[in-house]
Amino acid sequence: MPAAGHAQQSEESVDRPIIVVTGQGLDETPATPAYDVQTIDRDRIVTATSGRIEDVLSDVAGFQQFRRSDSRSSNPSAQGVTLRALGGNATSRALVLLDGVPMADPFFGYIPLSAIAPERLSSVRVTRGGGSGAFGAGAVAGTIELESADAATLGFASGSLIVGHRGASEASAALAPELGSGFAVISGRWDRGPGFYTTPADQRVPASVRSAYDSWSLGVRGVAPLTGDVELQASALIFGDQRTLRFEGADSTSSGQDASIRLVGRGTWQVDALAYVQARNFSNIVISSTRFVPVLDQRRTPSTGLGGKFEVRPPIGDAHVLRLGMDYRKSSGGLQEEAFSAFTGNLTARRRAGGDNSDLGLFVEDDWTHGALVLTAGARADRWTINNGYFLERDSTGNAVIDSQFADRSGWDISFRGGALLRVGSGLDLRAAAYSGLRLPTLNELYRPFVVFPVVTLANEALENEALRGFEAGLDFAPTQGISFSLTAFDNKVKDAVANVTIAANLRQRRNVDAVRARGLELGAQAQFGDFSVNGSLAWTDAEVEGSGFSAALDGMRPAQTPKLAASATFAYVPARGWRLATTLRHVGSQFEDDLETDILPAATTLDAFVQVPLGNRFSFILRGENLTDSTIITRNQGGSIDLGVPLTLWAGIRFGKW
Repeated sequence: MPAAGHAQQSEESVDRPIIVVTGQGLDETPATPAYDVQTIDRDRIVTATSGRIEDVLSDVAGFQQFRRSDSRSSNPSAQGVTLRALGGNATSRALVLLDGVPMADPFFGYIPLSAIAPERLSSVRVTRGGGSGAFGAGAVAGTIELESADAATLGFASGSLIVGHRGASEASAALAPELGSGFAVISGRWDRGPGFYTTPADQRVPASVRSAYDSWSLGVRGVAPLTGDVELQASALIFGDQRTLRFEGADSTSSGQDASIRLVGRGTWQVDALAYVQARNFSNIVISSTRFVPVLDQRRTPSTGLGGKFEVRPPIGDAHVLRLGMDYRKSSGGLQEEAFSAFTGNLTARRRAGGDNSDLGLFVEDDWTHGALVLTAGARADRWTINNGYFLERDSTGNAVIDSQFADRSGWDISFRGGALLRVGSGLDLRAAAYSGLRLPTLNELYRPFVVFPVVTLANEALENEALRGFEAGLDFAPTQGISFSLTAFDNKVKDAVANVTIAANLRQRRNVDAVRARGLELGAQAQFGDFSVNGSLAWTDAEVEGSGFSAALDGMRPAQTPKLAASATFAYVPARGWRLATTLRHVGSQFEDDLETDILPAATTLDAFVQVPLGNRFSFILRGENLTDSTIITRNQGGSIDLGVPLTLWAGIRFGKW
């Protein structure tokens, strides 16, 4: 009887369908390699020297924030990210997705980098250029896709505690139990430190302080199968961030509460359905650089983002992958700020401004595989609206000085993209692509003026959408196992690019210039020789503004904050399981602070190092070193008023679990 019972149980287990959940979206399509794609794996993600996601992304040459400072020593609103030197202001021109959800702040367009903990991720995929396609509007410079790690990757329990030599600390922990055929992840992270002096020693005053920071985030994620080929994913992320920059009292805060739910079906009819909601806030106090007292209190900038995506891939044959779908995003928000006299401290003005933006996109894309040739083509139609814009300013007695209600606008934009991939053989692939895309101006660009004392930058409610037109060609060559090389030549143009344009002394306004055009070369290389490996990336970009009329003075000039050359190389040695020794060398070429090329930011080269030594029982000892040569990194140069980036910084600590 026991034997018979055992046989019956075995037969039932054979008949029972195997359920595998991934916690990810649908598989990438065959034509993805037709575009310039670079993938960063988990081993590299969790060994970033600074422990910050922007450090990980800097492995892709050409990735940049508006300024060179990282998310410990910059104003959060300057954390716009871009690729291919298509910058020029602080808004993101690259679309950043976390498990399919756009991460940009609904009001500003910046990315909350301190809330994205690298240890929670399994991989990063960066597509430079490529247009909007099925990703959604906003990808005029490219797309950065962040994928969360599953329970098998994280292990049941993991954590770390790492301290810096200036008194900073970085603590993280995660629990990732497997629940039946699904799993859950609960993770938290807390970073704090006194920071460093961003002001050079010869420019410090009694009001100068270190760039103190204190940030935390808590994430919860669950993945469960509904059937053998359908899974449900739910995520929530809350975070807070406080920073002090340059002067005592120059405090900024940012916070967020994000939630999403996603249904992924991998059956005959593949489906990806996503819905999300975001609540964000930002505050900032501006300190006078002459009298060192508050002159502007941007005390609240609440905003919300609502959106979703629905994609279906019908079965039309093994040679084709057809994607049909739609996506939607609505951004709403407003600013609340008060201005004060630098001489008396009295209130001089109260300002309120804001509005709503929305975008509804319909897309179709097909990949056709014919032997060694893969062809892809897609089209996208976006119905966009800019509504309910307003700007209200009252004086200290409550009288309205400015009371503007801006006209609603809406329209349709059509974009296309297509490409070809030819697998020649012997490890050689040839590719070419052309594409277009759009980006709506953010609520910040439309309605919020800002001050980086003494320069005032005005908003502009009449801004037009940016429109990308671009093409590229390249090759990928992997002659043998462990060695690969890629080369891409590109020509991208963003028409009606939004730039901070100088209109008078210490006065700028956001305006549409005719275009920002970037042409250049991107190289990537990977090699594995036994225990040694090297990963390198280089981007050389000739970018210039095309201007006429009010922007004629900018014609032929390089966009602000965009270097011509950027390069990164990481050398690693893994002598045994659990060991890792790595150094990363990075170079960023010189760039200009402003649109008129008045102030220069010199080139900077940095050397970082990472050491991991296993201690047994799943513990490891960690050593990290940032900017080991203590190179001077100038992040801001406003008429000789200088801000500096991270100096030599040393870290040591303990990790536990799977890393």
